[in-house]
Amino acid sequence: MRLTPSATQPDAGASSPAADLSAGVVVADTVTKLPNNAAGAVVVCGSHGGRYPGHVAACAGVRAVIFCDAGIGRDEAGVGALPYLAALGIAAAAVSHASCRIGDTSDMLARGRISRANAIAERLGVRAGMTTPEAVSMLRAAAVVSAKPPPAGEARGLVAQPGWRRIVLVDSAAMVEPGDAGQIIVTGSHGGLVGGKPAMALRVAGFAAVFNDAGVGIDQAGTGRLPALDARGIAAFTVSAASARIGEARSTFNDGIISAVNRTAGAMEAHVGMPARDILLTWANFSDQN
Repeated sequence: MRLTPSATQPDAGASSPAADLSAGVVVADTVTKLPNNAAGAVVVCGSHGGRYPGHVAACAGVRAVIFCDAGIGRDEAGVGALPYLAALGIAAAAVSHASCRIGDTSDMLARGRISRANAIAERLGVRAGMTTPEAVSMLRAAAVVSAKPPPAGEARGLVAQPGWRRIVLVDSAAMVEPGDAGQIIVTGSHGGLVGGKPAMALRVAGFAAVFNDAGVGIDQAGTGRLPALDARGIAAFTVSAASARIGEARSTFNDGIISAVNRTAGAMEAHVGMPARDILLTWANFSDQN
């Protein structure tokens, strides 16, 4: 089976990057923008395969789902959705970050190769090394289950540290709010451009932003937000997926080791190999006059 984007796929101005590619198959560059017709469909999703994206997919009632493995990373957080979904009876797999760009479903379909599959997907024939369309073909045979996932919400909080600026912790960049403008925003999200769109790099004009590098991956996709934020004058860096659990902002802050910085962050003394926590606490005390 060959999948190609349909002529009705939304353009850059559309409200959602999701679209049907063929009957029973839906693509979405981010799990936070799944369309209503994801229920009962095989979903190809550009998000990392962490536990929370798995929860969102289960709540949407998907037949099966393919994520990006985000470099696997610390505690195998990049594929945490796979055992989570297996426990609910849902087939799931992940493509290698070294085979295609995270956040870009067109590239997943064109170049993606499966790196991991849960036991349910394996029983359907999904194997490591298989192309994304081949895996989709196998996953069409998955049963639709009436899953009742346990409550799970992304964390949103603050670092309890007095400073000129707030350090906002959000497990997903989708949780950024207008009131976060001008603050330091630490996310659990991958540092790739969603759908390749620079405008999606950060929802507000933050003082600084931090992401997980998702193993960096092919075309250095896991750090794609950094130059886009440089163009907006926002300091940004990624932490290594091996150092912090993707999808967990507190791990980004407490455990993360900087893996890449943009020019704006570099001019503010952030550098590769530095603990993220150290420079972020310094930045929290930067006033508008610094």
